[in-house]
Amino acid sequence: MRIVVQRSKKASVTVNDQVVGEIDKGLVLLVGVTHDDTEEDAAFLADKIVNLRIFEDENEKMNHSLLDVGGSILSVSQFTLYGDCRKGRRPNFMGAAKPEQARNLYDTFNKLLREKNVHVETGEFGAMMDVSLINDGPVTLIIESK
Repeated sequence: MRIVVQRSKKASVTVNDQVVGEIDKGLVLLVGVTHDDTEEDAAFLADKIVNLRIFEDENEKMNHSLLDVGGSILSVSQFTLYGDCRKGRRPNFMGAAKPEQARNLYDTFNKLLREKNVHVETGEFGAMMDVSLINDGPVTLIIESK
C-alpha cells in the first residue's frame, strides 16, 4: 500500500456536488493499493499513521501524533498512486490492484483506523471526487507498507 499523508486544518471530498466527507484538524490520506497488499499492510499503515509524530507541540516541534491532538482522518482511495510514468507520456496503471481487491483492503484499512478511536470520513470508492484541503505547514509525506 502507498499512502500520501497530508496534515490539514480543514478538508472535504465532494462527489456530484455533494460533500460526502469532511474534517477539521487532522490528516488527509490518499490511499493506493497494489496487487500483493494484504491486511497486514493495512494494519501496519493504520498503526503508523495514527502514531506518526507530525503535529507541533508548544515548542513548535513535530512531537505529537494524530491521537495526541484528537484529530480526524479524511481517507480517499486513489489508484493513480500506482501510476507508472517511466515510459511514454501516458501513465500505466497495471501496478494498481483490481477494484474489488482494492475496495476490500481500503475498507479494512478504514475500519482499522476507526478501531484506534479515530474519527474517519471517506470519499466514495471509484467515483470522480473533488478533494479540497488547507494543507497545514505544508506537511506532506509518502508512506509505503513494503
